[in-house]
Amino acid sequence: MDRRKFLKQSSLASSLFFVPSFLKAFEEVASSKLGYKRLVIIQLSGGNDGLNTVIPYNNDLYYKERPTLAIAKNDIIKLNDEVGLNPSLTPLKRLYDKGYLSIINNVGYPNPIRSHFRSMDIWQTASNSNEYSQSGWVGRYLDHYGKQPHSAIEIDESLSLAMKGENVNAIATQDAKSFYNLSKDPYFKNLNKHQNDVHLSEHNLGYLYKSMIAAESSAKYIYETSKTFTSLQEYPNNKFGKQLKSTAQFINSGLQTKVFYTSLGGFDTHVNQFNTQKRLLGQYADGIEAFVQDLKINNTFKDTLILTFSEFGRRVKQNASVGTDHGTANNVFVIGANLKKPGFYNNMASLSNLDDNGDLKFEIDFRTIYATVLDKWLEVDDKKVLNKSFKQLDFI
Repeated sequence: MDRRKFLKQSSLASSLFFVPSFLKAFEEVASSKLGYKRLVIIQLSGGNDGLNTVIPYNNDLYYKERPTLAIAKNDIIKLNDEVGLNPSLTPLKRLYDKGYLSIINNVGYPNPIRSHFRSMDIWQTASNSNEYSQSGWVGRYLDHYGKQPHSAIEIDESLSLAMKGENVNAIATQDAKSFYNLSKDPYFKNLNKHQNDVHLSEHNLGYLYKSMIAAESSAKYIYETSKTFTSLQEYPNNKFGKQLKSTAQFINSGLQTKVFYTSLGGFDTHVNQFNTQKRLLGQYADGIEAFVQDLKINNTFKDTLILTFSEFGRRVKQNASVGTDHGTANNVFVIGANLKKPGFYNNMASLSNLDDNGDLKFEIDFRTIYATVLDKWLEVDDKKVLNKSFKQLDFI
């Protein structure tokens, strides 16, 4: 079978292109070596406006710079005498009250980039703003510590750069059954008859063949394991809610996956931000509350850490279109049952001491959060994954 015909006729050629080419021996690693702690990463794509998410409602500068976009004091969910949450985040307030939420403010990186794609690349690769990397930080974690094709799963149709390693990539799937059925494609099955073919020695096509062959047992494992659990928890009927429901099913069924990656898009709010952000933050908070409840009922929340980030924040001053333009520092949410410092990890940035572009000054390098999660939660060598040492924080 020639390469052109294979790529054209096999549905797996596109759907499983990013599945890693693991050796079969790696698929039998004992689960005891991997542990049971799981990390769930949630990406708010587009640059969520952190200043209308975690709000300094007693700061006059906030209302001065946002005369029509600022959230009214009476509507804000107050967390203390100075700071509160967007009114769409009521479910998050309930998690906050239980000690399940840590808010890390002023997170960013030196010499920030305001391009969506470039800044997201920086967050996903954990590189400096003047460096370019073809591997993501979770992907490099898989390179060193992920011994199974399903050690990391993105609940989507394709992989983010964060999930691509130098030698190993994670799996992207939205539905275990569809993924399994795809692995039974007749063209895919035909590959098993040609494993020793000359095609397997060809660089590009050989890689694809080996990747797809190695994926078959992983697809079966994910499907056979996850179908043993049926959630009774009600989730919001939207894409994000469905992503979290699938993630909970994977976790609660005992699937030996260490990292899950999900996303919620639409946060690029240059125009008429108020209603768009209100709707998106509501989807996020409602989905998170259902997800946490599902995990708690099944006794898996204690072993799950949820990390939410966006590629950058937005300008302090509203624009002429009643929206906000690309900024720099932002807040990061960490949700878990065993947080060392629930509530506010640090103070909010000053609104009177902005950088030259009118942006919040960053205080915490996002890679210190990654280093902390890698070392203290996933219990691996953070320097090996991030390629350098970063000062760790004390939130877990």
